[in-house]
Amino acid sequence: MKTTFPRLLAVVLALGFAAAPVMRAEDLGTVKARMAQRISSIDQLKTKGELGENNRGLLEQRGGGGEAASVAAAENRDREEVYAAIAKQTGTSADQVAKARARQIAAASASGVWLQREDGGWYKK
Repeated sequence: MKTTFPRLLAVVLALGFAAAPVMRAEDLGTVKARMAQRISSIDQLKTKGELGENNRGLLEQRGGGGEAASVAAAENRDREEVYAAIAKQTGTSADQVAKARARQIAAASASGVWLQREDGGWYKK
């Protein structure tokens, strides 16, 4: 999928530059590895319409079964950890970081991916 490399690059940059001073190096490496391992599964589940990107920078299950739910839960835990670390470093809130990331994800998403608008409505890109 055309979004895999840009998404991986964005995650690595966000974790590597923004969160590194806040998180222990060991934790940062663990989070990066987990997120990198899930990208392929996330992209596949998005293509099937089972996951979408909400307006808070998190994955949301839109169908499917247990796999979509467990992948989303694991990814969202890591995203929230990253957002909190970036917020702490930049002196802003994790919510603001997450919403900014949601806009970046939406802009970089491939056609056919479910996205949530600011007003809460869903659409396929």
